[in-house]
Amino acid sequence: MSALNKLTTLERLLGYSFTDRKLLSLALTHRSKGSKNYERLEFLGDSILGFVIAEWLYKEFPKLAEGKLSRMRSSLVRKETLADVARSLNLGEYLILGEGELKSGGFNRDSILSDVVESLIGSIYLDSDFEHASEFIFKNFSDNLLSISEHSNFKDAKSQLQELMQKRGMKLPTYSILETQGEDHEQEFSVECSLPDMSVTGLAVANTRRNAEQKSAALVLEQINQNGFL
Repeated sequence: MSALNKLTTLERLLGYSFTDRKLLSLALTHRSKGSKNYERLEFLGDSILGFVIAEWLYKEFPKLAEGKLSRMRSSLVRKETLADVARSLNLGEYLILGEGELKSGGFNRDSILSDVVESLIGSIYLDSDFEHASEFIFKNFSDNLLSISEHSNFKDAKSQLQELMQKRGMKLPTYSILETQGEDHEQEFSVECSLPDMSVTGLAVANTRRNAEQKSAALVLEQINQNGFL
């Protein structure tokens, strides 16, 4: 498929046709490709996304305090959420990456995918207006917005598990790296979360130690909840 046809296909997925396609190409260009890349558009799009989500939360939940609204917003604009949006649009297929990032699987890396969602928001805003950028956000974040409620728990798994252990007067969870595989630029970490006072463990694999710890903590919480250990 030619570059022009690829951009046309992407525009259909985005639900927006660019007047200036150079903006679209720039929004897809990673810094590994050169100095002309999406970073400035990402900066702009990040601000627009944060404002649109904040305004929606402010109007949707008029009785909630600032702290709760901030946690809600953080959960909606976090890297993993944006990466899921990118994957739903198959953005990985359209990224313009340098040779190193191509070889290391940058087209499927959460950090890059989340950046591109923000850069696309910025590019749509510059190509048209705030209204069109907002439409793109609401279209692609609708499932997340509809699923959120004032009763949702926005603390990550590690924090939830630690607070649960403290509340019960039990020793805090421990996290052990069991194995590290792969080259430096594409490592995978195997991490086990265990509870000193209980025979419950969770083993998870992820591309960063932090993500592996979070996943293993989530597995432990799931076991506790399913089996009624506490």
